[in-house]
Amino acid sequence: MNWTDATARAALRRVFDAAIRAADPRAILASHLPPQPRGRVVVVGAGKSAAVMAAAVEAAWPGADLSGLVITRYGHAVPTARIRVVEASHPVPDAAGAAAAAEVLRAVQGLTADDLVLALISGGGSSLMALPAEGLTLEDKQAVNRALLASGATIHEMNCVRRHLSAIKGGRLAAAAHPARVLTLAISDVPGDDPTVIASGPTVPDPSSFAEARGIVAHYGIGLPPAVAAHLAAAADETPKPGDPRLAGAEFRMIATPQMALEAAAAEARALGLTPLLLGDALEGEAAVLGTALAGIARSVRAHGHPVAAPALLLSGGETTVTIRPGTPQGRPGGGRGGRNGECLLGFTLAAAGQPGTWALMGDTDGIDGSEENAGAIAAPDTLARATAAGLDARALLAAHDSFGLFHGLGDTIVTGPTLTNVNDFRAILIA
Repeated sequence: MNWTDATARAALRRVFDAAIRAADPRAILASHLPPQPRGRVVVVGAGKSAAVMAAAVEAAWPGADLSGLVITRYGHAVPTARIRVVEASHPVPDAAGAAAAAEVLRAVQGLTADDLVLALISGGGSSLMALPAEGLTLEDKQAVNRALLASGATIHEMNCVRRHLSAIKGGRLAAAAHPARVLTLAISDVPGDDPTVIASGPTVPDPSSFAEARGIVAHYGIGLPPAVAAHLAAAADETPKPGDPRLAGAEFRMIATPQMALEAAAAEARALGLTPLLLGDALEGEAAVLGTALAGIARSVRAHGHPVAAPALLLSGGETTVTIRPGTPQGRPGGGRGGRNGECLLGFTLAAAGQPGTWALMGDTDGIDGSEENAGAIAAPDTLARATAAGLDARALLAAHDSFGLFHGLGDTIVTGPTLTNVNDFRAILIA
């Protein structure tokens, strides 16, 4: 293929779309359902994909006695007939999510061994299903969540803390459903596909402890509301651990993962005449720093044909972090607009420094990267030159965490709308 700017951009969008299709619950969920049980089926869940997963269950089991509710992000609801859908706030929880989480917990109580609790769990569920532990308030949870998001903590670390401030996470939902059978169908959005981290693991045993949660808070210097500090110090109500008999009947099935999405993107790349190289589905770290590292690999491909010969497509997933420095303005031009994928792409763009024949797409598979309404953006060999001509200072915008300001200003953002799935960050670098 003759790799022009137009063909490279079109190819990157094709592989991104292929990754998202591979994680679409409407196409994949039905094959993971068990035979219909003799008793009731109570469907509960939370996440950015929860509503479309519930709709897929209804379509697969048209005659089943279904009840229950799921919680999804505002704007992510789809029509359902038997399973109620509640919308709530993400990434900072709100009262709607807390009230719905309490209703979820009530819905699974008083069941029998003949009943099935079908838990539909996907990324975002931790914030959407926020039910504070006894003695804590929603305002306490909101304050901790904001602090965690700005701290630079990994998703594993954030969810360890969240599990120990919750009345429903860390296996507590499955424990409340005992003796009913619990089957969790999950879409992973976390590095390593750890079930305890996806939505903070409401249906699986939690091997972590209050002591670990306190250690994470101390390591990042996170200021806590007094009630939260007292709750973590008291450690009075530990989460259910592996071997807890209340979770003996709980089963967990992963129906979509970042790796599956990357493999679908790789297949699309081969069809386009590109050699794909999967760098991993669990890359973490500071977003702009990872972007710089990826630019170094792209330079090696271009100059030396290592670790893969061009034309090639470097693919990776995972979840980076963005550490917001004190005093950085948020949510307005000049600061805090965009998400971790835009920040990673801007770091890549500065490090690649206009390398010819190199394009990159980075985006969130849920369709929303951070604070704006774009899924991500594309960088081209002339991005920095066009930015300079437009009066946009790329380095200053990166320092202010305003990747959206640059890519939106150049018309290079990708807008998909909510994709109704979520297998985390997606990064593709095309070297012609």
